[in-house]
Amino acid sequence: MTRISRRRLLAATGALGAMKLVHSESVLAGPVKDRLNIAIIGCGGRAKSLKAEFQNIAELTWLCDPDRKRLDQFAEPSTVKNRTTDLREVLADPKVDAVVIATPDHWHAPAAIMACEAKKHVYVEKPCSHNLKEGQLLVRAARKNQVVVQHGTQSRTNPMIANAIQLLKEGTIGEILMAKAWNVQRRNNIGKSNASPPPSHVDYDTWVGPAEFLPFQENRFHYDWHWWHNFGTGDIGNDGAHEMDIARWGLGVQGLPSLVTATGGKYYFDDDQQFPDNAMCTFEWPGKGGVGDRKQLVFEMRIWSKNYPYNCDTGVEFYGTRGMLMVSKRGKLMVWNDDNKQIETPKPKEEPKLESSHQSDFIQAILSNRKPNADIEIGHHSVALIHLANIAIRTGRSLRIDPSTESILGDNESNSYCSRVYRKEGHWSIPRHN
Repeated sequence: MTRISRRRLLAATGALGAMKLVHSESVLAGPVKDRLNIAIIGCGGRAKSLKAEFQNIAELTWLCDPDRKRLDQFAEPSTVKNRTTDLREVLADPKVDAVVIATPDHWHAPAAIMACEAKKHVYVEKPCSHNLKEGQLLVRAARKNQVVVQHGTQSRTNPMIANAIQLLKEGTIGEILMAKAWNVQRRNNIGKSNASPPPSHVDYDTWVGPAEFLPFQENRFHYDWHWWHNFGTGDIGNDGAHEMDIARWGLGVQGLPSLVTATGGKYYFDDDQQFPDNAMCTFEWPGKGGVGDRKQLVFEMRIWSKNYPYNCDTGVEFYGTRGMLMVSKRGKLMVWNDDNKQIETPKPKEEPKLESSHQSDFIQAILSNRKPNADIEIGHHSVALIHLANIAIRTGRSLRIDPSTESILGDNESNSYCSRVYRKEGHWSIPRHN
């Protein structure tokens, strides 16, 4: 682990003993000198909320983004003086304890792996990888370098969702056999565009980084990169990452599924985006193979619709042998018994003990030398579902998986999509596949 000074560790440890375990105040809310030094890499929309939380519990010492205009705007009104378009400057600073990675998807794993190798702790936004292989390499880098890596699936530290999962663990609706998750909303049409020179304030070469080089195009740049194979993972990987993580958590399954089927495509948007706007994805874990052992997860995505269950654009239903539970990060938790009668005010017998925020959990994990709530291995296994679903839709075939090797059986084309094409001329951030 990164070395923390004895003074800082003792200060934090002393505060730990005095704080409440449930929704505790951060132990790092004291003087700046006792707080960890944090760098934020990527200064877009998601980074704004991360900045708001981290600046209350840590000392922000670096900001990094290849868009110099966005970088300077993001820095105000903070007092962070260290700003760069090159993350290598951040990682070379021995005073940096941890980095927050809120870049486009294609940079998530490469930047996080480099940070692990620099012995920095990492908070990486979802999805933690652009493809299955990079997720495997990131888990390996975290373990090899003994650093804390927290995945940005905040539901793992959400009290209401944690209570819902606890209800499932306590057997409130019996044995959980199936979960159905959904992401339904109406996205914007990104139109059709052509290549053009990048803005003068953008270091576009750095923005592309390890990915296969494509010329700048306005509708595959800020935010719209989500919908391009070269840079994003579609909305299955964007918003779907949260719901599939909750579903996998509640099912209690470990590792990858053995069977993946998915259908979908562009049903609504006649534009340049390459990922589907409509998808139905199914995942199966066989357990020991007997009746009662099998678990199924179904994920439904419609990003062209405004009609969704329970008036929640995202959520998860869990089906058990004695009832059903629905939970949504929009603030709803509902439970029905085996007679389909709703249980009023469902509450677990023992509420999970949580930190005040997902970001605070990350800081406490560093100080306590423990795994965070969304440890990178948990994140990788949830994000693997995203990659496998995208592959199944792209190839039009069901996938049989060997969970022990995390590989697709008997399908060379599908296996080729488990990695990616990097820059032909090479790049300093391309992960080493060893």
